[in-house]
Amino acid sequence: QVQPVESGGGSVQPGASLRLSCTTPGYPHRSSCMGWFRQAPGAEREGVATFDTDRTTYANSVKGRFTISRDRALNTLNLEMNRLKPEDTAMYYCAVDIGPFCSVDYRPSSIDAVWGQGTQVTVSS
Repeated sequence: QVQPVESGGGSVQPGASLRLSCTTPGYPHRSSCMGWFRQAPGAEREGVATFDTDRTTYANSVKGRFTISRDRALNTLNLEMNRLKPEDTAMYYCAVDIGPFCSVDYRPSSIDAVWGQGTQVTVSS
């Protein structure tokens, strides 16, 4: 399987914005669900936002600040992150072919999705 490739991470101050992008493989997908997850040091991986054909879900902690979107022409999955907080600091992972559920409350295992290598986001003053 071809892994998605993330980009756009970096170090910013609180209140700043970042845009993460994930280039998704062009092969036919078994699932239309894809999303962004994050893992902070010492914490479990958690769902940030998911995107399906006609539905998006967001973690409560990012609602109103983050926006997930899909660019089919460029085969990318994007995450616009605004008003960043120190607690947003984590490694962010893009996942495609997520199944059988599509929600930030679902924790797909290594076989339930195709994962990227991650991109680091650090928010500190």
